[in-house]
Amino acid sequence: MSYKKIIESGLRAAQDNMCGQDKIWSRYSHDKVDVGEVLAKVIRTLSSVFPLNLKLRALSIGSSDEPQFRILETAFRGGLYLLDINNCALNVVKERIKRQRTDHVITIEGDYNKIFLNAKSREDFFKEKLNSSEVHLVTLHHSLYYCLARDWLNIFDNLYSKFLAHKAAMHAVLMSSKSTSQSSTTWLYNHFAGKFFGVHDDQDLRAFKKKLQKQPAFKKAQVELRTNRIYFDVDDFKKFMAVVWMILLYPNVHKYSLKQREEITEFIYKKFYKTRHPLIQEQDHLVVYKGIKSKGLI
Repeated sequence: MSYKKIIESGLRAAQDNMCGQDKIWSRYSHDKVDVGEVLAKVIRTLSSVFPLNLKLRALSIGSSDEPQFRILETAFRGGLYLLDINNCALNVVKERIKRQRTDHVITIEGDYNKIFLNAKSREDFFKEKLNSSEVHLVTLHHSLYYCLARDWLNIFDNLYSKFLAHKAAMHAVLMSSKSTSQSSTTWLYNHFAGKFFGVHDDQDLRAFKKKLQKQPAFKKAQVELRTNRIYFDVDDFKKFMAVVWMILLYPNVHKYSLKQREEITEFIYKKFYKTRHPLIQEQDHLVVYKGIKSKGLI
């Protein structure tokens, strides 16, 4: 392909839907392997404090059909509740539930901000969707992107105090908000969103960990954080750019103009694709253990 056609293919990738972009990211990075590894450690910790015959329950927020679903489905036979605003993801799960007869999995379409930041909606959700039964795990795998950082504390406080059982855990995953590497997704977002819109990533799980530890409600909780490095590369420029547009939050958050999209596409081609340089994501895992005295794994 000529340089012009390659660039045009990268621009066309901006039209792909987020569901498709995330599938590319999942296939050509080891993000989901990384999430699954930490999730397995959290489940190991939970399993160590409960009788083996107890059927655990979990609430997964915003990651319905991702690979870790299979881990959750097998580990939480007492009920796995999948809350997602993305009907595309939920439909995949609904078909799988019917085909594989996993009746303990329940799909729920909704915006978690509207549910957990409103007292009545929160109470209705607990009674009507969770049958007034607490859960042993809440996961927020890449879903905090869709919540303002100033609302995180309210979300966590409500989930921790009103939805978690007396022994339970929460596991959140996000791209690190700060990075010095110009090969990172963090630098990429901060550079272009900062240049064109004057904004930078303020969704900082590292800072949030310290904030949580100062809250009276979390005084007895274990709050742990670790950062892992993820690599993404694919020998197809359109697919590469599809993931870049997802990272740059186009078009759902930032409306880059055609000229700006052209600048971004040419930058990615020269910096990454032409030189076969992988895109790096520094990824933060925040785990909160409730009522567990022994040191939890992370």
